[in-house]
Amino acid sequence: MLWIQGFHVIFVICWFAGLFYLPRILVYYAQSPAPDTKAVLAVMARKLYRFVTPFMLLAIVLGLWRLSFQWEYYLTSGWMIAKLAGVACLVAYHLQTGVYVGRVCRGDDNKTHVFYRVFNEVPVLFLFLIILLVYLRPTAGA
Repeated sequence: MLWIQGFHVIFVICWFAGLFYLPRILVYYAQSPAPDTKAVLAVMARKLYRFVTPFMLLAIVLGLWRLSFQWEYYLTSGWMIAKLAGVACLVAYHLQTGVYVGRVCRGDDNKTHVFYRVFNEVPVLFLFLIILLVYLRPTAGA
């Protein structure tokens, strides 16, 4: 079970590396006036998105596998429900990032670098929330 948990954490870290860096590439894309630079950044974003998506899937599969050892406990724990809701939001964020990467690759992106700078901060908030939920395991009655 510790192997599963360990690999789950490894793949979460790898996924988050992509969630942190992909929007940063989009910031640079939106800031760049040079078409050649934009083309290189679009390729980088596309390749990175394709690279980190399997990490997301592996993190989810291993997390669910870990949950399967104690479904009753985890699925009745408020902190775990909140964590899973946070993970669902991160999956939506990941997919939305893919939408933005697709627009950049097609050359029809209209977002500003300020938008992407704000967008880039979202996974940090969820990282704090999820880590604190896992380690503090707050209860509604406490």
